[in-house]
Amino acid sequence: MQGLIDHEALQMAMLQWLGSKRFLGSLAFGGGTMLRLCHELPRYARDIDFWFFKEEDYGDFYNRLYNVLVQEHHVNNAQNNLHSILIDIRQKRRMAKLKIEIHKTMAPPGSTEEKIAFSSHFPTQVLVRGFTLRQILNNKVLALIDSGEIQDAFDLEFLVRKGVPLNLSEKQRAKLIRRLKGFRKEDFQMKLGGMLLPEVRDYYKQQGFVYLEERLSFEQ
Repeated sequence: MQGLIDHEALQMAMLQWLGSKRFLGSLAFGGGTMLRLCHELPRYARDIDFWFFKEEDYGDFYNRLYNVLVQEHHVNNAQNNLHSILIDIRQKRRMAKLKIEIHKTMAPPGSTEEKIAFSSHFPTQVLVRGFTLRQILNNKVLALIDSGEIQDAFDLEFLVRKGVPLNLSEKQRAKLIRRLKGFRKEDFQMKLGGMLLPEVRDYYKQQGFVYLEERLSFEQ
């Protein structure tokens, strides 16, 4: 657990650094890490995901970001790919790496808002622009249908519990229910359990996603 705590502090430090270098002005923060740092999602997350909020020349943005990063961080890997910019960094050698992915996709109009990123493991709050919960729910539905990762199911249930409406087609609901029923006990114990905060870990090991399944079935 200490490793996850240290990793979250590194995530916050990187957000603060990106803001100080004026890169956050073009980016929309999304994914599980955004839910964790801006909405107190009760699980830790590994990677930082961004989408573009303002139009940028992707090649120029990558070059500027890389040139500044290498001056202050150990860049383990950096790639300017067709669909995204991928960067793995370490603050120091032999420390755990942090993966940053910047998707070369513009955030849909009206899908972002200003948010505060914060953590009890970091002394400073950071102002970011992040996806709305409605947009994150849409993204999580597509991700769960496409890849079936258990953390996406957890995040989707979190959003539903917060009152974000599903508004899904019958076909989408059926696909999601099949995904949920496909998770095994080992998935909750091993893949998900290690990410969860202690106060919810036992519940999900015992109950799984029964709440989300009921909501999807009830609203069909």
